Amino acid sequence: MPPQHAFRCADAARERGDGIAGTAPRGTYWVLVEHRGGWPPNGFDGLDLDAEVYAQVFAAAQALRARILLIRRHGRRSRAASGRWGVMHLAGPGDLRQIWGRWRHDEDLRVIPEALTELADPANAGRLSGDPVLLVCAHGQHDVCCAVRGRPVAAALAARWPESVWECSHVGGDRFAANVLVVPDGVYYGNLEADSTVAVIKDHMWGLIGAEHLRGYTDLAPVEQVAVSAALEHWGPAGRFDHRIDSAAFEDGRWRVRVRRLRSGAGTKVRAAGAEDRQELAAQQLLEVELSASRTEPRQLTCRGLQKAVAAAFTVEHVRELLGPSPGTTPRSTM
Repeated sequence: MPPQHAFRCADAARERGDGIAGTAPRGTYWVLVEHRGGWPPNGFDGLDLDAEVYAQVFAAAQALRARILLIRRHGRRSRAASGRWGVMHLAGPGDLRQIWGRWRHDEDLRVIPEALTELADPANAGRLSGDPVLLVCAHGQHDVCCAVRGRPVAAALAARWPESVWECSHVGGDRFAANVLVVPDGVYYGNLEADSTVAVIKDHMWGLIGAEHLRGYTDLAPVEQVAVSAALEHWGPAGRFDHRIDSAAFEDGRWRVRVRRLRSGAGTKVRAAGAEDRQELAAQQLLEVELSASRTEPRQLTCRGLQKAVAAAFTVEHVRELLGPSPGTTPRSTM
């Protein structure tokens, strides 16, 4: 008999043509804990930490719906050295906050709840900034595809941005490996390969986010993520904060999402602009995206999860340009 090849969820998803738009998990807070030993299948929850320390960090993260991820440098495995921890927060358009520290003993992690409180303080608007952090899911104990596809991508990115790149534990969407999460920007990319990922991330940093590998922005609902991807396909690449959701309404079995695009080149300006300046940057470019949401047939969605499951599926039905403000709606930020 011919040899049986192991099932690989990322290969199967590519063969099916699974759409990646609208698949970014929501959230604006992240807790990163460097762990240089072997990663447990369930990540931070499986670490052998002091019970009280674990409870304090978990409770603080849960209160803000923060995602806790284990991190490590690609190719570095020294357990003796102290590790780093970081907290990230996407507080608003251009308000990207992060705090870092070091830990050797479990007790050192007790400062994480205080750091999260500091990030959430409105008084720190425009402060606590730093370079983007690139997280590459390489959690092989959770899903084989994350390691097989993630580690070559981590190597390629680390060769270009060694101080910004970390391998990380499970970020969701195993079948879209390799997955890269940019924080605190809150941007998910998927279906990346070692030979394409540097160009994608370089464009991201230059304010040229495209739709091809974009899973979504974490401050948006899934249908809004799909609408922004449709806008990027319609108008071309743009910066992280170059779009604003004006409205999202469900009518007659379909979603109608209105996406406003800011002036060309506004992405860089918005990072440093105040609220009034951002309003002045709004251009008369408005797109209405009509889309339908459904469920797929049951499928095996991960390498290890043998039980079949359904997933959300989105179809862009119609895209049309509008002019001027959205009638009868109150524009809102993508936050």
